[in-house]
Amino acid sequence: MNPTESILNVEGLTKYYGGLTALEDFDLYVKKGEILSLIGPNGAGKTTTFNLITGLESPTRGKVAFKGEDIIELRPHQIVKKGIVRTFQLTRVFRKMTLRENVAVAQHIAIRPGIWSALLSPSERRREQKGVEKAEEMLRFVNLFSKRGDLAANLSLGEQKRLELAIGLSLDPELLLLDEPVAGMNPKETQEIIDLISSIQKKGITVFLIEHDMRMVMGISERIIVLNYGKKIAEGSPEEVSRNPAVVEAYLGARDRQ
Repeated sequence: MNPTESILNVEGLTKYYGGLTALEDFDLYVKKGEILSLIGPNGAGKTTTFNLITGLESPTRGKVAFKGEDIIELRPHQIVKKGIVRTFQLTRVFRKMTLRENVAVAQHIAIRPGIWSALLSPSERRREQKGVEKAEEMLRFVNLFSKRGDLAANLSLGEQKRLELAIGLSLDPELLLLDEPVAGMNPKETQEIIDLISSIQKKGITVFLIEHDMRMVMGISERIIVLNYGKKIAEGSPEEVSRNPAVVEAYLGARDRQ
């Protein structure tokens, strides 16, 4: 049985691509308020899991429930409105727009598809203004407020990742999925993201992340799930997972032990 305090429950999640098994009979729960990490070798099925949860792909079979509600048939923007928001391994920002515009516009694209076809009525203009105010609030939270008028193209990788966090947070998530939030970063940038994730958790937002930086994962996670070849091979605290021989073999690879 999954804990009663879980906010997300996945049962029997399976995805086949032709003859390839990306994920098979995968179960997981995410407890409200925790930081949970999903790790495993490349191709283990981690990003597929995120894609299935957020509606970017449809499962071959299985169930996904958010706060007790089945969301498996919902489209991505509908899932965002329910309170699940994700970032991507490769940053997806509008490079020729300012940081403030990125965050403000993303709110409308994610939640209200077709916004560009709407007439700017007085109520719509008020909504736009609120979007700008929310954008500036989120940019301040991720320490990018001073660059709010700069083009996203001029940001460093670490700053782009923080901008993505600002975009995600502007959508008021209850559950935030982060796909490799510190990939390619130097130690200083990594620590900035770690600090931000801790601050996000303190705001009452549940965090579920994929990451290859094991120092970061072991330092920030309350619980870790390990995938290999689309199957769960371990689950537990950082200490339990780090001592699991199957994890060492599958995730780190076979090594000579002299």
